[in-house]
Amino acid sequence: MLITGQCHCGNIGFTLHWSPEPERIPARACTCSFCRKHGGVWTSCPTGALEVRVKNPAGVHRYAFGTRTAVFHVCRGCGVVPVVTSEIGGRTYAVVSVRAFENVDPALLQQADVSFDGEGEGDRLARRQRNWIADVRIVDAGGGASIQP
Repeated sequence: MLITGQCHCGNIGFTLHWSPEPERIPARACTCSFCRKHGGVWTSCPTGALEVRVKNPAGVHRYAFGTRTAVFHVCRGCGVVPVVTSEIGGRTYAVVSVRAFENVDPALLQQADVSFDGEGEGDRLARRQRNWIADVRIVDAGGGASIQP
């Protein structure tokens, strides 16, 4: 399944190749203070591939808090957070916002609240390595060059 999504103004867009074809898409509503305030509901396909396209890299704010092991890519134009990345062992892992999806039937989404309170940093990074998208490429849509995750 090919899933597309983007922020409201289109500065940050993504294409997620979800393989194999999902019967349901897990949609995790994180209960941390940042995600609650932004309505963050995330998904990932560990066997999939993600390309994030950024039209104007200067228009993206990279926000990290708490353990500072995850970076929320916030569009400076519209305020939407379509993707979160984590650098682990020299590799970029990511989750995407189901709220930024453009071509997915909402009936496919299986939403559940999740809490990672009390999770140690090592456990958190190991969980991301197991569950987040591991094949991630972020490109400058204006010039096509790779940019910093």
